[in-house]
Amino acid sequence: MTDLASLLERHGCRPEQLLQILIEIQARAQWVSPEAQQQVADALGLPLARVQGVIGFYAFLSDRPWGRYRVLFSDNVTDRMLGSRELLDRLCARLWVERGHVSGDGLVSVDFTSCTGLCDQGPGLLVNGHAIPRLTCERVDRIADLILAQQPLEAWPADLFDIEDNVRRADLLLGHDLALGEILRSVRAATPEAILAEIKKSGLRGRGGAGFATGLKWEACRAAPGAQRYVVCNADEGEPGTFKDRVLLTRQADLVFDGMSVCAWAIGASQGFLYLRGEYRHLLEPLNAALARRRAAGLLGRGFDIEIHLGAGAYVCGEESALIESLEGKRGVPRNRPPYPVTHGYLQRPTVVNNVETFAAAALIAHHGADAYRALGTAKSAGTKLLSVAGDCARPGIYEYPFGVTVRQVLADCHAEDAQAVQISGPSGVCIDASEFDRRIAFEDLPTAGAFTVFGPGRDLFEMARAYTDFFAHESCGFCTPCRVGTAMLKGVMDKIAGGHGAPCDLAEIEKLDKVLHQSAHCGLGHTACNPTLDTLKRFKPTYVRRLKHQDFEPAFDLDGALERARQMTGRDDVGAHLGEETVE
Repeated sequence: MTDLASLLERHGCRPEQLLQILIEIQARAQWVSPEAQQQVADALGLPLARVQGVIGFYAFLSDRPWGRYRVLFSDNVTDRMLGSRELLDRLCARLWVERGHVSGDGLVSVDFTSCTGLCDQGPGLLVNGHAIPRLTCERVDRIADLILAQQPLEAWPADLFDIEDNVRRADLLLGHDLALGEILRSVRAATPEAILAEIKKSGLRGRGGAGFATGLKWEACRAAPGAQRYVVCNADEGEPGTFKDRVLLTRQADLVFDGMSVCAWAIGASQGFLYLRGEYRHLLEPLNAALARRRAAGLLGRGFDIEIHLGAGAYVCGEESALIESLEGKRGVPRNRPPYPVTHGYLQRPTVVNNVETFAAAALIAHHGADAYRALGTAKSAGTKLLSVAGDCARPGIYEYPFGVTVRQVLADCHAEDAQAVQISGPSGVCIDASEFDRRIAFEDLPTAGAFTVFGPGRDLFEMARAYTDFFAHESCGFCTPCRVGTAMLKGVMDKIAGGHGAPCDLAEIEKLDKVLHQSAHCGLGHTACNPTLDTLKRFKPTYVRRLKHQDFEPAFDLDGALERARQMTGRDDVGAHLGEETVE
């Protein structure tokens, strides 16, 4: 308990540090014991139920012991396409362990997790939070040998953990050559009002998916009453198929921190947070090193500092209000809005939340000016966009284009000219077929958070939609009944059809579920849960129909016709007269 006491002291025994404390306990012991839960609750002045509720909410926390090695295979659709499920079975067979269970001696547990952000070099997995890409039978056997030999993770061969950036096309963000400190010198020479004016004039819109005007958000936060303001960078890119923020944080961390400092100067903030998804834990040390270097050189801005917080495996925390709840050490349940974060954000104070890519773009706008930025892209979509290209293509990776690029051009560049479909912006986005490949990546046509997943001619689009349905059912936070029950029902319908027991009425049921979720779900997860199914139903309906047990609706029973035929056969006019208004089954 001495180590736990020092851990609590290091975090200042602050309730908003609860999640960070639990993450560290979990990493040390592979679970959070009842004794540790009680000590944390007492030290932070919280009810034990609050601590237990947080542990139960996040996938990477547990109140029961896991194996000393916890292996989690990514279950994103692209990992499935590359054989992740077969590789998991191979590892389990080598280790003599059943999926989802801890081995008898407590050595290992093996299971699935959601997308690990390694779609360009999958299949991927996590071992005690450390990412391993490019799985093959040979690499899985090496992992099994290391676990059976009980080799400490730090002694594993470094090449297993080698993650590539795979930048295939660089433009404004990934291709700049500004020296460290150059952007902040530009900012310090300008007033906050001037910086705000340039951001507004640039037409910069949020790159996390919603596309809200960045300048208006910053201006609203600056104008909100209150002395303390916060800047939050959302690096919780959990949308399956998206990995652009991982590459930006690896290659251009200083540009992202510059953008946060620009925002702090513009709105008058003294504290910033970067919320890093738990699957990107391997980036934590290099990011903290970059921050330490900047502090030493005085390159964080006037009276401004940045702290990195880790997530713990909850897709819903990508939603800005859920992310703020998580930053405060709570369950990541989206808030009711209004009020919005710009007036009531972190600790109910004015807060700007922007995506990693948005902050990087804002830094360059502050340096080069709005006009230079608006020269790229389209009239309604200024600047460039990073695309995470994965799936059935010869050159997966990161592609940066000015807004307005066609889907067909991206497919040509990644060598996937024979694609039958592309999922734009992950499962919550839109699936398009070959007739739509001349559409453009832009807010006025195909807006995207960054995912660009290619499906070749041999792929079953029903199974793609079914995989996304599994994802939504797994990631529903359970807060609202429509989403909790609706996503489970949708998964049940898709599994029923997959098993050959579906009927045409099941297709109609999907449309009904979509209407219910749109009208009553608490947040965007529920609102978009049916998107992959409806899109593939619309464009690839035969892949559903051929699975149906009854492929055509049976004709309704024609009572009047049956009665007429009976009268003709019997020669009596009173046949059926006794039925009156009753219904015949």
